[in-house]
Amino acid sequence: MVDIIHRIGIKAPVSKVQAAVSTVEGVAGWWTRDTTGSARAGGKVNVRFLHNGGAEIGQMDFEVTKLEPARVEWRFVGGPEEWLGTRATFELAQDGDMTVLLFGHRGWKEAIEFTAHCSTKWAVFLMSLRDLLETGKGKPAPDDLKIDNWN
Repeated sequence: MVDIIHRIGIKAPVSKVQAAVSTVEGVAGWWTRDTTGSARAGGKVNVRFLHNGGAEIGQMDFEVTKLEPARVEWRFVGGPEEWLGTRATFELAQDGDMTVLLFGHRGWKEAIEFTAHCSTKWAVFLMSLRDLLETGKGKPAPDDLKIDNWN
């Protein structure tokens, strides 16, 4: 199994970072505006990625499998084949005036070109999460930084 892992510091309390990764409104503020569903424990969330013109690039469904004070976990149940059964983990720790977020997209079957693309895009979206919490404005899709011809 292969894991994507990123670590980022965010100048915000753990509670605000957790809300941004564990609510539909929060996820819509940094990952993709087109986020719907129920982000409660056991709930299912759908995220859609669109081009600026409105055409769909792709979508995923995830279940919220853990919702704890310093840990949130999603399990992907719909979307690209490579994502099915993988998990996104958000581990949060307060360190002075910042929250350190250890993010993982865990359980990939193999490291392939798509894994590399997704790793870079996760980094882009984690910077969007930091912007949302530190400035009040993230860069969710479709306004995210484009890294290649897949988005």
